[in-house]
Amino acid sequence: MGLVIPDTGLLFWMIISFSITFWLLAKYAWKPIMKSLRKREDTIDNSLKAAKQAKIEMEQLREDNKKIIIEARSERDGLLQEAKEIKDKMIRKAEQEAKERADKIIEEARVQIQSEKQNALNDIKSKVAELSIDISEKILRKELDNKDSQQDYIDSLVKEAKLN
Repeated sequence: MGLVIPDTGLLFWMIISFSITFWLLAKYAWKPIMKSLRKREDTIDNSLKAAKQAKIEMEQLREDNKKIIIEARSERDGLLQEAKEIKDKMIRKAEQEAKERADKIIEEARVQIQSEKQNALNDIKSKVAELSIDISEKILRKELDNKDSQQDYIDSLVKEAKLN
């Protein structure tokens, strides 16, 4: 049982060594340990504050990014709309130019056809006139073989002709 119950001398020396150790720790080690703990606590607090600040900044960046994305989408939509309007305008202009060219070509073709038609009619008239003269000449030669009948015919034509 001697091991379980300490002796008074042992107890005395244990208290003295504990007191000296406590005093030495309190005098020399306690302040640096507490200072180190306070410093670590301050570092942790500063890190937590910095983390909170970083979290707030990240939220602000997310909000800014959302705004930027919305603006970019809006700008993209505006550019697409503008491009569509330009495309439609170019198509309308091209269609109008094509229509004007087609109308011009059609009008030129009409003029050319009219001219060709007039030339053909003039040609036909001249051919008919030539044929009429040839036929008339042949008929008159046959009917007016003698000089007297030719002279009578010429006189009658002169009388019929109206001179201005």
